[in-house]
Amino acid sequence: MKDFWINKPIVAMIHIEALPGAPLSKKSLGQIYDKAARELEIYLKNGVQAIMIENMHDVPYQNRNVEPITVAAMTTIATLLRLQSDIPMGLQILAGANKEALSVAFASSFNFIRAEGFVFGHLADEGMMNADAAELLRYRKHIGAEHIKVFADIKKKHSSHAISSDISIEEMAKAAEFFLADGLIVTGTSTGESASEKDVEAVKNAVKSPVWIGSGITANNLANYFSQADGFIVGSSLKVNNHWANNVDKDKVKALTNMREKLMNKS
Repeated sequence: MKDFWINKPIVAMIHIEALPGAPLSKKSLGQIYDKAARELEIYLKNGVQAIMIENMHDVPYQNRNVEPITVAAMTTIATLLRLQSDIPMGLQILAGANKEALSVAFASSFNFIRAEGFVFGHLADEGMMNADAAELLRYRKHIGAEHIKVFADIKKKHSSHAISSDISIEEMAKAAEFFLADGLIVTGTSTGESASEKDVEAVKNAVKSPVWIGSGITANNLANYFSQADGFIVGSSLKVNNHWANNVDKDKVKALTNMREKLMNKS
C-alpha cells in the first residue's frame, strides 16, 4: 500500500446514501451500509486501485461543521467497509468537514481524506469557506494521525473564486504544497465535469506533490490526462447513465480499469 497515491490509481467513489438526520434520509444505517458494501464488491472484482466514500446524498450540505450523527454514521460504515478489504480507502465529508473526515479516517483505519478549502477563502454554495490548513494539520498532529494523507482541492468545484481571481491555479497549488498538503486535486467546475487539461498540466509543472484529477474522468478521456496526472477520483462515469446518484455499472468500471492497465503498459 506504500505510496499507492503516486501510481496513477483509479479511486472509485462510493456515494453514501443520505445519513440519519439529513433531509433526504429514508434508509436505516444497515441498509445504507449494505448498498455501500455491494458497490465496494463490484469495485474489488473489477480492478480499481482504491475507493473513497462521501456523504454525497446529504443535501443541503452543512458548512464545515456537521452533526455528530453524521460523524458516527460515517465511522460505522467506514469501519465495516475496512473489514471487507485492505484496499487503500479514503473519505470526504461534505462540505469541507475536514477535521471530522480526518477523525473518521483515523478511527476506521482509512488511508487518506479529500479536503475542501485547504488554502484560500472562497464562496461555496454552502456559504463562505475560509482556509483550514493550519487548524487541520495541527489537529492531525494532535491525534497522532500523520500517516493519513491529506489531498487538497485547488479551486474546488461548485464554488465562486472571484475573491481570488488574481491568483492563478499554479500559485494556489504552490500555496497548498507549501502548507504541507500531501497531494493536490484539480477538478472541473461541478460534479462530473472534466478538468481543464491546461490546468492539470500547469499544476503538475508547478509542484512536486502528487496531482490527482477529481472529476470528469471516463474511459474515453483517461488517455488525455494520463501522462500528467498521478491519480483519478472517479464517480459519475462509473454509474448508470453517468449520474452520481445511480447504481454502479460494473461494465463501466471494467472499461475504465482496462483502459488504465493499457495506458500503464504503454508508459
